[in-house]
Amino acid sequence: MINDFIKYSDSLSNQVTLVHSSEAVSVLDRLNREQPDRIYFKSIYRSGSLSETTICNVCLRPTQQPVCNYTDLRTGEPWFCYKPKNLSCDTRMNHFTGGFIKNLKTKEEKLFQRGFNLKVSIQGRGPSNVVVLPKEDGQLNVKTSSSVPSGYYYQGVWRTLGGPTVSQLNRSAITQCLKGKVVHMYGDSTIRQWFEFLDAALPGLKEFDLHTPQRVGPLISLDYENNIMVTYRCHAPPIRFGHNPTRQLRYIANEIDDLIGGPNTVVVVGIWAHFCTNPIEIYIRRLQSIRRAVVQLLNRAPETLVIIRTANLKALTLYQTITNSDWYSLQRDKVLRAMFKGLKVHVIDAWEMTLAHHLPHDLHPQPPIIKNMIDHILSYICPHKGG
Repeated sequence: MINDFIKYSDSLSNQVTLVHSSEAVSVLDRLNREQPDRIYFKSIYRSGSLSETTICNVCLRPTQQPVCNYTDLRTGEPWFCYKPKNLSCDTRMNHFTGGFIKNLKTKEEKLFQRGFNLKVSIQGRGPSNVVVLPKEDGQLNVKTSSSVPSGYYYQGVWRTLGGPTVSQLNRSAITQCLKGKVVHMYGDSTIRQWFEFLDAALPGLKEFDLHTPQRVGPLISLDYENNIMVTYRCHAPPIRFGHNPTRQLRYIANEIDDLIGGPNTVVVVGIWAHFCTNPIEIYIRRLQSIRRAVVQLLNRAPETLVIIRTANLKALTLYQTITNSDWYSLQRDKVLRAMFKGLKVHVIDAWEMTLAHHLPHDLHPQPPIIKNMIDHILSYICPHKGG
C-alpha cells in the first residue's frame, strides 16, 4: 500500500497513538446524550434602564419558566432562551458563552489523564522504521486497505494525492491569483485564521475597520488596486465567542443564499468545533441547510468555487476532551465529508494536514500548516499558476 502513494524513497517511522480508551469513549458518548447543555450560553435583554440576563441553548431543559423561540425562519435552525421576567423576547441584545458544567461521575476523570491514557504514544516491541523503496517496473500493486491518505508532506510542502499540484506561492503570486476575486469565508475561528493569514501576508490587502470584535467579526479586507475583497463572518450559535450582537448572528446558509456567485466568487466554509457537545443530529441539520444553499448557489452560478474545510486534531486537556475531543471531531468530520460528497466542492483536508505534520496538534494549527492550507486553496483558485 505504501508504494501506491509515497512518491519518493526514504526511511519512515511509524507512530501509534492512544487518544482515548474504550471506557473514555463511552463516557464521552454518554455526556453528549445526557448533558448536551454542559456548555451553556447567555443573552442580555435590555429596554431603557431595565436589563436582564438569561440562559440560552439549542437544548434547553424544561422548566416552569417561559421560553423565547429564536428558530430561524429561513433555515429552521432552532435556538432558545429562557424568557426574562420583566422584558419581552424582542429586547434581546447579544449572545455570549455563559459557562461550563463538569458533571463527571466519580473516578471518571482518571480516564482522561495526560501522559497516561490521553493522547499517549504506544511503543512497539521492535523497530518502528520502515524503508520505502522506489517502485520497480512491472511490480504488482498490492492493495490492502480502502483508506488512502489525501496527501503527505515532503520537505515541508503538502503534496496532494489525486488533487491539483500545490505550489508554494509568494506574495506577488498570491496577489495575482486573487486579482479580481471576492473571497467569502464563513465559519469558526479556524476559518478566521485563513482570513488573518491573507490579511497579514498581502501588503496590498488592508482591513477595513467595521468596529467589530476581531474574534467575532464580521471582518473585511480590501485591495483596491487589484480589486480583491476578502470577508469573514462567524457562524450562528452555538458559538463560544465573546459578546456578539444579535443583529450580527447570521446562519451560513442564509449568507450563501444571498450571494450572486460567479467565476470571480470563492466561498469558503468551515464549521465543526462548536458543535462537539451537542447531539450529532444538531450538526447534521446545520450541514443540511448549508448543503442546500451550496446546491442552489452552484445551480444559479455553476462557476462559483466552493471550498469546505474539515475538522483538525488538537491538543487535549480535560476541558478540551469533554467539550472538543478528537473523538467528537472525528464523528463530525465523517458527517461533513459524507454531506458534501458528490457535490462540485473542494475539500481542504485539515485532519490529514495536521495529522501528518510534525508540529504538535492544536485547535488553531501553527503558521507552517496554515501556509500549506492557503497554498492548497490557491491551487484550486489558480490551478495553473506557480510562484
